[in-house]
Amino acid sequence: MDTTNTNPAPVPPVPPTPAPVAPAEAPRISIDDVIKVEIKVGKILSAEKIEKSDKLLKLSVDFAESTPRQILSGISKHFPDPAALVGKHVMFYTNLAPREMMGMQSNGMIMAVSTNEAFSLLEVPSVIPPGTRAK
Repeated sequence: MDTTNTNPAPVPPVPPTPAPVAPAEAPRISIDDVIKVEIKVGKILSAEKIEKSDKLLKLSVDFAESTPRQILSGISKHFPDPAALVGKHVMFYTNLAPREMMGMQSNGMIMAVSTNEAFSLLEVPSVIPPGTRAK
């Protein structure tokens, strides 16, 4: 008597691979919204670490206004020596409402891009003077 099973065991179905999820699209804004945002070149005059903060640097920035602005930025881990920022011409959001952080006021926000592997400020050549507005 032949005891060989000629009916193979059923193979469980393979679950379908889920379709890739597209990243959420940012809401569309009008040109009127874009015009509201003021982006200007600022020359960093000084940069220093803020005591009791691992993230924040205190920047003094020239925008060709009557006095430099104080801007606080969470970029400390990218600049172990904050003095490396002095003299750089960088793009900033300049018409944001002031923001209180660590008991200090910040009057703008620096522009930067980053990935898990890289970080960069949005620098412009020094021939573009402080206070020049982005178009």
